[in-house]
Amino acid sequence: MNQPLVYLPKMLDFIAGVGIEVVETPIYGASFLPGILIDHGRLLVDRRRLLYPGDVLHEAGHIAVSTAAERATLGGNITAGKPEKEGDEMAVLLWSYAACQALDIPAEVVFHPAGYKGQSEWLLNNFRSGQYTGLPLLVWMGLTTTEAFPRMSSWLRA
Repeated sequence: MNQPLVYLPKMLDFIAGVGIEVVETPIYGASFLPGILIDHGRLLVDRRRLLYPGDVLHEAGHIAVSTAAERATLGGNITAGKPEKEGDEMAVLLWSYAACQALDIPAEVVFHPAGYKGQSEWLLNNFRSGQYTGLPLLVWMGLTTTEAFPRMSSWLRA
């Protein structure tokens, strides 16, 4: 385990509280991220295999920014073979950051150096300086306003 699990219960309660089903269960076989699997719009979490607990917020963000109609169909690597979903990544980054702020969790827990293609420090610096690339997408999704961010008006896209 590369990160302590101290924030995990708070994150899982938050995710469930916004309306995303969280199931703690053993995950056998390969998954996109160790210890986390998206299955029919649910977030499956295996604490024993989880390397970076902050990844659960990021993966929950993928579920949250998907439309209500498509949420139950999501599974595995939700962007694989779906180029239209790749643009959601910017919204997911900001959703995850907003969740950290709402939970009073250091953003470094989610934006850890082992993820984000080596760009975690760049992302964190942008967020700290108020540079929120992709914010118009979150606004368009109806989740926040430019003026209110990182406060969210809704955590799930309609």
